[in-house]
Amino acid sequence: MKTLKKIRCYFTFILLLFCFCFSWAQAQENPTPQSNKFWDKVSIGGGIGGSLGGGYSNIYIAPSAIYNFNKNLSVGPALQYSYQSGNGFSSSLYGASIITLVNPTQTVQLSAEIEQVLVNQKLDFNTASFWNTALFLGAGYRAANVTVGFRYNILHQKQNAIYANAWVAFVRIYLYWKALNISIH
Repeated sequence: MKTLKKIRCYFTFILLLFCFCFSWAQAQENPTPQSNKFWDKVSIGGGIGGSLGGGYSNIYIAPSAIYNFNKNLSVGPALQYSYQSGNGFSSSLYGASIITLVNPTQTVQLSAEIEQVLVNQKLDFNTASFWNTALFLGAGYRAANVTVGFRYNILHQKQNAIYANAWVAFVRIYLYWKALNISIH
């Protein structure tokens, strides 16, 4: 079992490294018009979502900030809080993630997100706390600043799973920082 965890950790690290390298390469190949202001390329927002299945429910909220390298590629950090319950079971998750968004067309958004969360579980009178890693690949329909879709946790395992199932629906909304009329000096 420890070997499987090591393999998952190495795989996750390699995938993150690949995402960052791909992001950097894309940003270099498709430069946007020059702007001296970092905040002109930052969007804030995030996602909300949930899933139902097998008598369990999951609700999550994930505020996020992304840097828009160009109109097709964005990368940024996110925070997460999630609550799950069902059949005498409850769980709270607190964590952070890094998300990469790729927009191959104006209406399609693809995503890759690696998250690390602290899990606090309660089953009847027993409690447990542990760390969990998830790697989501997603796709959604994008209209302006809103994307609706599904994401799939490729590291999901039925035993010791913190999500009801590997598929999670999401809604993401991002607004450009400059559109909010907030100035940072």
